[in-house]
Amino acid sequence: MPEQKIELTSTEIASLWTSYMNNTMSKCVLSHMKQYITDKEIAEIVESANSISIEEVNKLQHIFREENFAQPYGFTDKDVHLDAPALFTDTFSLLYINHMAKAGMLAYSGFTAMSYREDIIEHFILSLQLTVKLYKHSNDVLRKKGLLVRSPYILPPSNIDYIDSNSYLSGLNFFHKKRPLNAIEISHLFMNIQTNNIGYKISLAFGQTSDNKDVQEYMVRGKDISKKHVKIFADTLIDGNIQSPMSSDIGITQSTIRTFSDKLMMFHMSLLSASGIGNYATAAGASQRSDIAVNYERLSFEIAQYAKTGANIMIENSWLEQPPATADREKLIKEKQSE
Repeated sequence: MPEQKIELTSTEIASLWTSYMNNTMSKCVLSHMKQYITDKEIAEIVESANSISIEEVNKLQHIFREENFAQPYGFTDKDVHLDAPALFTDTFSLLYINHMAKAGMLAYSGFTAMSYREDIIEHFILSLQLTVKLYKHSNDVLRKKGLLVRSPYILPPSNIDYIDSNSYLSGLNFFHKKRPLNAIEISHLFMNIQTNNIGYKISLAFGQTSDNKDVQEYMVRGKDISKKHVKIFADTLIDGNIQSPMSSDIGITQSTIRTFSDKLMMFHMSLLSASGIGNYATAAGASQRSDIAVNYERLSFEIAQYAKTGANIMIENSWLEQPPATADREKLIKEKQSE
């Protein structure tokens, strides 16, 4: 008796669709980067990242065919101008891949946890393993070249204790002195400084190469938000007598020639915005000092408003691809009634 086919669940469909969108975008960005890398070690990493994205897209297309799953439009060669001059420096390309590998590890672990079918789980586990390997490789090269920015050092605990006062949670009361930052709070502040630095450079690169006024203004706004958030997080560390680690000023070239389509650039910014909101939510939940948690909530709302503006621009220009959804039953009934 033939084995009954197990249909994809909604979470598996969402994970496959999201992975396809992200990886077709990555293919375009990496195909531009790899043309201009002069450093052999960095070129190897860029090529590896590009190969991972190509392999993932090919596997997803096979799954789509097998499941009668309408293949998303995603992004194609039309969304990248390979004859455009170099937009990113070698060092920024390395940092970018390291950052996106971190995001990829979180995404693939989430996709794995939300999947049920054995073949889909195995697919995402393999993707996760390849991304972990890429992250480690990029980390090794960053360290070797003196570009790996480490989080702040603090002394390891010499004893253990319990919190004995509600004042430990206080940060907004002017009559209470703010307690020193704990290691968990420091780690999230540091991580969000790093991710906003990447967002700052990406916004600049996209803004200076777009011909669309709305997109240009949107990218400038994104740059300003990232710069503002970096200052807030860095000041919080400095106020706690902790030096904020900073990377060298490496990033983008002076090219103003269109490199990517506006559709791709706006999608990329929506991806960074979604990641930022997720990071801030996690950080707010983990931060026990009330002033820090409130800051994350306030800044998260600002990113959400920014993302909404971006979505409106994408909808107005027919750049926003609709994710898979359930059938509109009321619409089907009305269509039936009108026959």
